[in-house]
Amino acid sequence: MFHSFSYTGVLAASARAAWQIDDVIGPGAELDFTRPFMPEALARTAGLDMLDVREKLLLNQIRGHEYLCIFGLVEEFVLPFVLDHARPQLSGDDHRVRALLQFASEEAKHIQLFKRFHEAFVRGFGVECGVIGPAEAVGAEVLRHEPLSVALAILQIEWMTQLHYLDSVRDDSGLDPLFKSLLRHHWMEEAQHAKLDTLMVEALADGRSAAQIHTAVDGYIDIGGFLDAGLRQQAALNLDALERASGRTLDAEDRAVLLDQQHQAMRWTYLGSGMSHPEFRKSLDAMSGEERARIDALVPLFS
Repeated sequence: MFHSFSYTGVLAASARAAWQIDDVIGPGAELDFTRPFMPEALARTAGLDMLDVREKLLLNQIRGHEYLCIFGLVEEFVLPFVLDHARPQLSGDDHRVRALLQFASEEAKHIQLFKRFHEAFVRGFGVECGVIGPAEAVGAEVLRHEPLSVALAILQIEWMTQLHYLDSVRDDSGLDPLFKSLLRHHWMEEAQHAKLDTLMVEALADGRSAAQIHTAVDGYIDIGGFLDAGLRQQAALNLDALERASGRTLDAEDRAVLLDQQHQAMRWTYLGSGMSHPEFRKSLDAMSGEERARIDALVPLFS
């Protein structure tokens, strides 16, 4: 086995990491709009020569708003998926049931956390920033796929959040402290969710034929393509918000270049960084080395 995760261990770790929303961001909390929210490795705004210093900061902050709103949207389909996975097992292993219900409870808490952040952002930024959706429609499209396909998509996202915080956020002292704290607390609980979803993927893949695994990975790739199309729409919404916030209309050529560049940045943030995560690749490899190689071949498209 490539891991040592257990439901008992996850439950114990979750109890140690528990936090309350008001302790992270109170109802009247204020973000520091003199600072960036997103690390440059994810925002990729520093090299945009067609923008001045203020516009780069505005776009970085818009990306921060997008980042937590997209996570909120994702949590909206993770929550029912986990509950559906837990329901058939209610009379089984107590530790498994408790861990899955704790997983769902924490996802519901994260949705509330991100809504609280959105309220603080709107108060301080002063300009509407559009977000793709509605969440119900996104969730319905993702959840129409078979459970193993959905579990793989969620597993990629869980490991992605670990990479973002540990490699880009944790040691960046220039970020707004409140936004950084939000990401730290989210990471603390997602660290356990990544382990639980690893166990879910393992259980769902158990006993499947190579053809069935291939079909499930087809579904996972289909979900990724759907999300990628949404990311391009989100990149356009971000540029609309930048124009409103800066008071400048981008010329057509600059906007086209920015759209392509920011879409690619978002592809890495939400897709490539998770697809290439070593732990995600281990789960794929445990199912099928051929399927892992198949996903590895797609990663450069999202880098």
